[in-house]
Amino acid sequence: MHLLSSRQVIDRLVGDAGLGAHDLVLDLGAGPGTITASLAHTGARVLAVERDARYVAALRRRFAGHDRVRVVHDDLRRVRLPRRDFAVVASIPFATSTVLLRRLLTPVPARLARAELVVEWGLARRLTAARPRDLEQAWWAARFELRLARRIPARCFRPAPAVDAAHLKVHRRREVDARTAAVLWPLLTEAYRRPDEPARHVLGDLVAHRLGRRLLHEAGADPAGPTRSVHIGQWSRVAGALAGDRALRPPPLPKSLRS
Repeated sequence: MHLLSSRQVIDRLVGDAGLGAHDLVLDLGAGPGTITASLAHTGARVLAVERDARYVAALRRRFAGHDRVRVVHDDLRRVRLPRRDFAVVASIPFATSTVLLRRLLTPVPARLARAELVVEWGLARRLTAARPRDLEQAWWAARFELRLARRIPARCFRPAPAVDAAHLKVHRRREVDARTAAVLWPLLTEAYRRPDEPARHVLGDLVAHRLGRRLLHEAGADPAGPTRSVHIGQWSRVAGALAGDRALRPPPLPKSLRS
């Protein structure tokens, strides 16, 4: 386990989260509580999730006098996530990053409001690429703003990992509500299934071709260009416009996407 030990990095993570007394924040993979301790000073309600029994015992002793800090002995891959809006500030174990991001970023409706995460550098670069490499990452990028804030050198951990890490900022896009998401999913599915076909064909199963061309044009995309040339923000704008038409009945989301 590589523990984040840089006080400067921790202070930036917690400071950037902008937490207050009305917030609920999770430290997933809390370890000895280095990040948890800083979160406790924000006034927010803190859930420190840790699976190692030795760390859990130490955390409970350390925060016994903090009535707004609760230590949860569980695995971050399985722990029940809150049913209300919450934030996450955590240094995620590299080996579980994808599993955890899937839990946080995939479900509809989304309960994660924002996150300040430490992840492996290469993963952060892939998640913030201009064109997501697959449908899953496109789904995440369409519903959350993912931004690489800064590089975190390996020397900031004890023991140092073989690669550098990154500070990844995550903010939910409030304009992508449940209805917009229901329209967006089939658009992205077809876009990634048929990347070389004209973009207007992706809309063919939902709306008339003339309307599809107009919506793509209004979103700043070329209706005749290949689907792969339409970026995520443009698909989101098209989905938002379609969601405003109450006569449209989008197909139900797959069960795997529903929380």
